[in-house]
Amino acid sequence: QVRLVESGGGSVQPGGSLRLSCAASGSIRSINTMGWYRQGPGKERELVAVIPSGGSTNYASSVKGRFTISRDNAKKMVDLQMNSLRPEDTAVYYCNARDVTSGMTRYLEVWGQGTLVTVSS
Repeated sequence: QVRLVESGGGSVQPGGSLRLSCAASGSIRSINTMGWYRQGPGKERELVAVIPSGGSTNYASSVKGRFTISRDNAKKMVDLQMNSLRPEDTAVYYCNARDVTSGMTRYLEVWGQGTLVTVSS
């Protein structure tokens, strides 16, 4: 079974930085797109950034220029470097993988359990 495990969440003051990491496991042969989503208090889950296996990255306008997504295909990991954090970035951040092939099974979408990021003074 495919699993995504996030790490790196925590509390930080406005203007600070955090780095989130997500590791995929489960005899994975390939992953098409990996990315990060978030869900703030009282809000719906929204896209933060995605990175296809061989294409260009895509960011939410609210994080463009502050967040950077990167991916290590060999290690099946995706990271999110978050700089200049703002209180409105407070949310549970979820790792996402789409079109995952593991053995003979294809998973359309897999989610991690989420990691909390709190930005507050």
